[in-house]
Amino acid sequence: MKLFNEFGIDIGYVVLGMAGVILLMFIMLIVTMAKNSSTRKKYKKFMAGENGKNLEKAILDKFSTVDVLEAEVHELSERVENVSGRLVSSYQKIGLVKYDAFKEIGGKLSFVLVLLTEEDNGFIINSMHSSREGCFTYAKEVVNGEAFVILSEEEQQALEEAKSNIGLKKFSDGE
Repeated sequence: MKLFNEFGIDIGYVVLGMAGVILLMFIMLIVTMAKNSSTRKKYKKFMAGENGKNLEKAILDKFSTVDVLEAEVHELSERVENVSGRLVSSYQKIGLVKYDAFKEIGGKLSFVLVLLTEEDNGFIINSMHSSREGCFTYAKEVVNGEAFVILSEEEQQALEEAKSNIGLKKFSDGE
C-alpha cells in the first residue's frame, strides 16, 4: 500500500484493473476449453473403433493402392505413346472422287481413292469402269503429298481432298 501511495495511485483503480484482467483471463480460459472440447470430439470421431495399429494399417493400405495406381498409369502412358507412334505411319487421310470415266455409262461407277499417312505418304487407286472394256485399276505412289507421275483431274482432286483432311492429328495434339 505504501508503494501505491508513493506513486499516487488509488488502490480502487488497481483492484478494478486486476478484476478486469481476471475477467479477461476467465473468458480466454472458457474459449480455450471450448476449442479443446471441439478438438477432442473430432479426435474421438476420427479414432472411433480404431486403435493406432489399425489406423496405421489403413494408411499403409492406401499408400500401397496409390503405388499400384501409379504403376498402372505409367503402363497406360507407355501404351498410349506406343499407339501414337504407330498411328503416324497408318493411313488416316482419305480422299474419294466418283466419276464417269468413259461418259458412256451413267451412275459414276469409276472412282479414285487416295489413302495418306499423317506425313502425306501413301497411294492413289484409280478404278475406271467401262461397260465394253471391263474395269481398269491403277495404283500410283504419293510421297510427301506429291505424285511423281501425271495425275488426271479426278486423281488430283482426290489427292487434294485427302491432304486437306487432318486425320488423327487433332487427337494427338490434345484437342
